Amino acid sequence: MAEWVKAVLLGIVEGITEFLPISSTGHLLIASALLDFRGSARGTFEIFIQLGAVLAVIFFYRAELLHQVRTVTTEPGVRRLWLNIVIAFIPAGAVGFLLSRWISDNLVNSPSRAYIIAGALIVGGVIFLVVERRPAPAPTATASLSSMTVRQALAAGLAQTTALIPGVSRSGASIVGGMLAGLSREAATQFSFYLAIPTLGIATVFDLLKNLDQISASDWLYLLLGTLVSAVVAWLSIGWLLRYVSRNSFAPFGYYRIAAGLLILALIVARLLSP
Repeated sequence: MAEWVKAVLLGIVEGITEFLPISSTGHLLIASALLDFRGSARGTFEIFIQLGAVLAVIFFYRAELLHQVRTVTTEPGVRRLWLNIVIAFIPAGAVGFLLSRWISDNLVNSPSRAYIIAGALIVGGVIFLVVERRPAPAPTATASLSSMTVRQALAAGLAQTTALIPGVSRSGASIVGGMLAGLSREAATQFSFYLAIPTLGIATVFDLLKNLDQISASDWLYLLLGTLVSAVVAWLSIGWLLRYVSRNSFAPFGYYRIAAGLLILALIVARLLSP
């Protein structure tokens, strides 16, 4: 299979999984291993194409973002929203910056990363099932991003930090953190989308600068192709997920995560996937 075809397939995987609470990084790393993709060094491809998800969020919310830019000086709710986004970004941003090399060597590029991903998928799936089995949220659950509190933003941000472990899911962790802090399912999901803009955007630029000398001329074709594909697919995924959460729980994703984790372990045992 040609490398550009693999890049397209991985772009589709990224676009589908980035905003679903099933771990895009975990799926990308496993898919890259199964496809034997060699398009870039040290996982840069898997990180860079997340930029497509950022572009998808910006395009999807373009009207709201433009309104927020125009009214940021006059609407307290807009200022509150972006202050909360900054607060939520800081924990993962700080830990990711300070421990980037350790995370890369011991988690993302660990010889046992398939086990790590499988374990994180299973544990995260169980957590989703537990969270969704709680009593129904009170009518006072925060349903508007403009009225969410600093405590709720910090809870979502601290939860997002666990997504530095491959297989946890950035969107899933921040959604669960927000829901446990009192956000409605819809509000927690929307906040996760907004939080992706600084989190994925800065992570992409940081990793690119760190590994720029390892990227060959041919790698740029794969990076741009994967990013474009992931942007289109992620844009479609955002709309679908918003419609889904308005009527359904996250329990099916919990079951999927457990099944995916068990499948990865089965592939390792069958020696179809390196641990």
